[in-house]
Amino acid sequence: MSATLPSDETLLPATPTVPESVERQATVPGSITVLLSLYLGEVIAYREEKSGALVQNVVPVPGREASQSNAGSGTLLELHTENAFHPHRPDYVGLFCLCNDHSGTAGTLVSSIRRALALLPPEVVEVRMQQRFVTEPPSFRSGAPTTAHAVLEGAADDPNIQVDFSATTPLDDEAKSALEVFRDAFLNVSATLVLQPGELAFVDNRLSVHGRTTFEACYDGRDRWLHRTFVHLDNRRNRRHRGEDGFVLD
Repeated sequence: MSATLPSDETLLPATPTVPESVERQATVPGSITVLLSLYLGEVIAYREEKSGALVQNVVPVPGREASQSNAGSGTLLELHTENAFHPHRPDYVGLFCLCNDHSGTAGTLVSSIRRALALLPPEVVEVRMQQRFVTEPPSFRSGAPTTAHAVLEGAADDPNIQVDFSATTPLDDEAKSALEVFRDAFLNVSATLVLQPGELAFVDNRLSVHGRTTFEACYDGRDRWLHRTFVHLDNRRNRRHRGEDGFVLD
């Protein structure tokens, strides 16, 4: 779902260009992002990701153009479940656009298992629901243990998903073939959401994967800039992972 909110690019500071950029002081765009996220559930963060900030900046960073991360720009960001490696992934990811790229065409790729499922043969779905895959954690969790998991879980006719097509590795040849079919199905039913300033979108991280198209970063203070939040619907399920019952998960 998406909404258009008041926005004035002329009042914005320069788009950040430093790695791990976050919002530590209250701003109007940051407050809007958090307040609307709270309508869905609890805003959470991960201690080792961008130092546990609740409002994070998605901006291009010089030297990271080709990276498979929110700091990239010059290469396609593969479709993925946000924090697919983590046992307590966000239920929703909020993306509030402060400034789009100079061409106004940089987009968030989105795709839903509810649409892709119709394109998957039953035998592929069966393989997807078996623990025959591992997902490597990103750089901020380097060295964290990985365990085998399924990429589909729950009801076979309406499953949740856990996959990152740049980081999830099949453990055998049959799983490898099924993962390729899975990616093709998602791409075939994907859409591109081109957020413009003042537009806020929430991606259902249980049912959807998302990525990003390529764009040219100029590093002139007016590059693409999104605020990002993570939302859990039920914070009780992860309480032991949150020190002092706060909002940041280990």
